[in-house]
Amino acid sequence: MSSNAQIEQLVENAIAPGKDINGVRPSKPDLEAKMQEKVKRMGELRGRPLFYNYLSSGVGRGPYVQLDDGSVKMDLINSIGVHVLGHSHPRVIAAMVKGALADLVYQGALQPGDETLAFSEKIVSLASKKSRLKHAWISTCGTMANENALKMARQKRKAARMIVTFENAFSGRSTMMAEITDNKAFKVNLPEYNEVLRLPFYKKDDPASKDKTLAILKEHVAKHGDNIGIFGFEPMLGEGGFLHADKSFFGPLLEFCKSKGIPIWMDEVQTFTRTGEFFAFETLGLGEFVDLCTIAKTALNGVTLFTDDMKPDPGLLGGTFAGTASTLRAGLEVLNILDNDGYMGANGKINQIHKEFVGMLDKLNTTTCKGLLTGAGGLGLMVAVTPFDGSKEKQTALLKALYKNGLICFGCGHDPYRVRFLIPAVMTSQDIEVARQVIEKSVLELA
Repeated sequence: MSSNAQIEQLVENAIAPGKDINGVRPSKPDLEAKMQEKVKRMGELRGRPLFYNYLSSGVGRGPYVQLDDGSVKMDLINSIGVHVLGHSHPRVIAAMVKGALADLVYQGALQPGDETLAFSEKIVSLASKKSRLKHAWISTCGTMANENALKMARQKRKAARMIVTFENAFSGRSTMMAEITDNKAFKVNLPEYNEVLRLPFYKKDDPASKDKTLAILKEHVAKHGDNIGIFGFEPMLGEGGFLHADKSFFGPLLEFCKSKGIPIWMDEVQTFTRTGEFFAFETLGLGEFVDLCTIAKTALNGVTLFTDDMKPDPGLLGGTFAGTASTLRAGLEVLNILDNDGYMGANGKINQIHKEFVGMLDKLNTTTCKGLLTGAGGLGLMVAVTPFDGSKEKQTALLKALYKNGLICFGCGHDPYRVRFLIPAVMTSQDIEVARQVIEKSVLELA
C-alpha cells in the first residue's frame, strides 16, 4: 500500500466512528458511571472540579461531539474557539495525520521545518492584504502571542510601562496578561502592578460614548505621556460580553494614538476568522492603524504579527516550543479551507450563519421565550444573548440546562451576564434548528 493510501486509510479510520452522528442523543447508562469516576478523578488532579462534568471521547462530526458516556452534544464552544470547522473535518484530520508522521513532535525557534515556513507565509499573506503587517512569530498559545506583542512594543517605546486598554478586557492567564484582564474573579489575591490605564468601551445607548472615551484617552496621555508603551485591545470584547463597536468609535482613538507615536496592538486571539473576514481589523476597516496583531485558537497556534517598525532586537523573543508539525499543517489547512471555499466576505457562509442564528434567537425572544433572550448579537460566528434578568444565577442555570438538554456553550460578560456561542463554520440550517429546539426547551424549563 502506498503512503498516500495509508494516510487515506488512517483518516477514514479516524472519522468513521462519527459518521452516524446527526444530532444530540442521551448517554448510555453503562458508560455514565464510568465517566463520572473519571470526571471526579480529573477534578482531584487539577485541584478543582470541571465546569461541565464530562470528558470527550475523541469522536465527533461537524458541530456535534460524543462524550465519554456515549451521549452526543451540540458543541457551540469548540474548546473556547479552537475548532472553527467542527469535529472530524476530513481535510483537517488528513493534515494532522501527515504532520504526526514527522520525525519530531515540536518545531521551534532553533529547528523550524517546512510546516513553519508554509504556515507563516499563509498568515502573513492574509494579514498584509489590508494592513502593514509583514512578519509572524509563532508561539504555543494566545497568551504567549500577547506577551510577545507587549514586549515588542515596550522595547520600541524605550521601556515605557503603561498599557492602555478597555474596561472588561481579557488578554490571557499569565501574570502580565492577568493584569491587563479586567475581571476581579480571574485574579483573586494577585498583586496589582498599576501599569494598566482603562477606557470605557462603546455604549450604544449613550450618544456621548465615543466622545467620553476619547476624552479619557487624552487625559491618560496628558498624564503619562512617553511612559505609555501601547494601546492594546480586543476589537470585540470576548470574555467581556461579546460587545463590539465600529470604525466611528475606534478610528478617533487610533488616530490620536498614532499622532502620539503609541503603537496599536489588536488582540484577535478569539476574533480571528470569526467576524466574516480573516481579521476583525478588516471587518471594521482598521487595518491602516495596526502595528501588532495577535491570533490563536482557529490558527491552532499562537502568532504575533508585526510591522517592519516593530521588528524586535535579537534576544527579545525566543522559546523552546512553537507549533507541532500536526498543528501547523492542520492550521494551514483550516486557513486554506476558509480562504477558498466561500466562507469569507459579506455574503460568505460565516455571515449567513450569523444572520440565521441571531434571527433564530430573536424569534424565540418574541415568541415562545418572549422577553427571556434579549440583545442577541455579535459578529460572525461569535454570538451572545442575555438570558432572563442577566444575573449570574440565571446565566449559570441556563448553561447547565442547555448542557443537560444537549448543547454545550459558555458564559461571558457581567452586568449583564450573557450566554455565548462560538459557532462552527460548518453549521447548517438543520443544525441551527436543533440548537433552537434545545435552547427553547431549556429556557422554558427555567421560566
